[in-house]
Amino acid sequence: MNKSVFVVGFMLFAIFFGAGNLIFPPKLGLDSGTDFWSAISGFVVTGVGLPLLGIIVSSFYQGGYKEALNRIHPWFSVVFLMAIYLAIGPFFAGPRTGATAYEMAILPFLGESSTVSLLVFTVIYFSIALWLSLNPSKMVDRIGSILTPVLLVSIIALVVKAYFLLNDAPDTLLQTKQMENAFANGILEGYFTMDALASLAFSVIVLNAIKAKVSNQAALIKQTVAAGIVAAVALALIYIALGWIGNNLPVSAETVADLTAKGQNIGTYILNAAATDTFGDAGRIILGVIVSLACLTTTVGLAVAVSEYFNEIFPKIAYKTYVVLFIVISFAIANQGLSVVISKSVPVLLVLYPISMTIILLLLVNLVVKLPLLAQRIAVGLVTVVSILSVVGIEAMTQLPLKAYSMEWLPFAIVGCLVGFMVAKVTKQAE
Repeated sequence: MNKSVFVVGFMLFAIFFGAGNLIFPPKLGLDSGTDFWSAISGFVVTGVGLPLLGIIVSSFYQGGYKEALNRIHPWFSVVFLMAIYLAIGPFFAGPRTGATAYEMAILPFLGESSTVSLLVFTVIYFSIALWLSLNPSKMVDRIGSILTPVLLVSIIALVVKAYFLLNDAPDTLLQTKQMENAFANGILEGYFTMDALASLAFSVIVLNAIKAKVSNQAALIKQTVAAGIVAAVALALIYIALGWIGNNLPVSAETVADLTAKGQNIGTYILNAAATDTFGDAGRIILGVIVSLACLTTTVGLAVAVSEYFNEIFPKIAYKTYVVLFIVISFAIANQGLSVVISKSVPVLLVLYPISMTIILLLLVNLVVKLPLLAQRIAVGLVTVVSILSVVGIEAMTQLPLKAYSMEWLPFAIVGCLVGFMVAKVTKQAE
């Protein structure tokens, strides 16, 4: 691998390594107990493998997912991409970054969350985000390019020191419990990173950055695959290490119950506790500040990207109007608290993720066996219906195969693809 591969690989790593993602592996590590490796494996599949597969698959298609979705149906393309941009922007990822910053930087020093402190913090946080989003410049990119390496170095230092501190720590009751369907739970936690959705939304931006470093399509594909491997290894190692800390840090059942009752996020508690145990209050302060600034750059990047997309689709409304609207929505939702933001995102993600995975897998198969449009349309249509019915809570959906693994959509994707393939083949022969 040459230097360019590592440069692009770490660019992909920086795109997917959002500060908000830090909170999921530690909590999963705590919850998984003796089934840690099964749970974290599921997390890596959807939190690392799927988004990077999404980027790699898009490199094989001119125009990326937007053009591929247009071929399935133009209206489906618009509605689906709008749903993804709203999910990774003002409704879930945007509010999550603000709420995460509050719980990492402010809450440890207050001891207990309050409506007033959260309101004051989010007013300041989203006001800065609004100002930067209305005046997008290279400053945010430069700050981000500095903060990501600093955050990464801080986490590595935390993990290394925590390893020596916790390696011989006595097991607690939580650490010796078992997790039912650990792999499936890990898959669901990986959904919450929203990175697979981001890979569909931002693949064109990512590939344009890679195209600037290569001369042709073959080189683009080769570079994307190699860079994807670099990014995947880096992300997986970080997530596994953070999960290990959550799995080994002594946290009592009483503490978990107290945090839950207060509506505080357990993942942020674990990170703060680990930072304090390993580096003292100074470590907690530094980590809180770095994570908060990283969250801020993520908020701005999302607001700008989502506003530009909607301005492109509906140009009669000004870009700045979209920015104000999306920042205000993020501010309002963030004030409900981090745990509420995450819980409310679950139903939407359980609809969007199966559709996204189906699209990625269909386009991957299409590289080997050319799939007629009918096969793609039937598969995506069936998965969309099944995903919605599963989330709505139709009783029959609970009896579907693979439901325990949240993969009940997969048989419908396969059957829809095969039926569409055969019907298209028979129709072509008849003609």
